[in-house]
Parts: sequence; structure tokens; C-alpha cells
Amino acid sequence: MKVSATVRANSKFQKIEKLGEHEFKLWVRPPARDGLANGAVIKLLSEYLGIPKSRISIEKGHTSKNKVILIE
Repeated sequence: MKVSATVRANSKFQKIEKLGEHEFKLWVRPPARDGLANGAVIKLLSEYLGIPKSRISIEKGHTSKNKVILIE
């Protein structure tokens, strides 16, 4: 399943908001530098969905705030 996500890095809090069936808005604490925010996005989604981090990968948007995420 592919989902789209808008990510706000360097936030004061970590939060996930489901906007639609395949659309999320995420706030993560780490800055958008050296893949830190991307790792936090994967961790936050895995906790929210209750699946292992190894089943989640970022398909598009590694350096963008708009991402396409593949969930196996």
C-alpha cells in the first residue's frame, strides 16, 4: 500500500494526523538533515500502524516534505 505524507521536521512535538485513507500529516522532532527526519517518520508510522519498521520505506521525497511511503 502506498500512502502520501506531509512532514514537518524540527517540530516541538511528535504527532501523526490521518487526513484520509492514504494520506497523513506528521510532525517529527529531528531536523531534516542527514536522514534524521526520515528515520523518525518511519518510526512514528510503525508505532501508529503497529507494524515493524522494516515493512515501511520511503519511495519518493527523501529530501522533500511531501513523501510517498510504501507499506508492505
